[in-house]
Amino acid sequence: MAAGSGEFTDPTVEVMADAAAAFGLLASPARLHIMWTLAQGESDVSGLAERVGGALPATSQHLAKLKLAGLVGSRREGRRQIYYVDDQDIVAVVQLMVRQLRRAVDRAAPEPLLRSVRS
Repeated sequence: MAAGSGEFTDPTVEVMADAAAAFGLLASPARLHIMWTLAQGESDVSGLAERVGGALPATSQHLAKLKLAGLVGSRREGRRQIYYVDDQDIVAVVQLMVRQLRRAVDRAAPEPLLRSVRS
């Protein structure tokens, strides 16, 4: 369908900037793994660090960035801070991308999953 032909309209510059910022934030494998893990259930920072294989301070910093962006939220449970996904739409995008890449691996393509986009 052509751009501007009714059903699809071009997003505003602000929306595109927000989308680029969200993709930029998720460009970190650690943050992407944290989102993937939290999509499966709530966790505290030590549980997340163990699951994603990161150091506790680094995981905490990643969570702070994700929380600032509104992608994850947290609540206090006694002395622990429990983190959860606060944007289910982002989770859907992450799950779609991982599913697509898993299919590429399953097809055992001899080339890299994603071609380099360097100029």
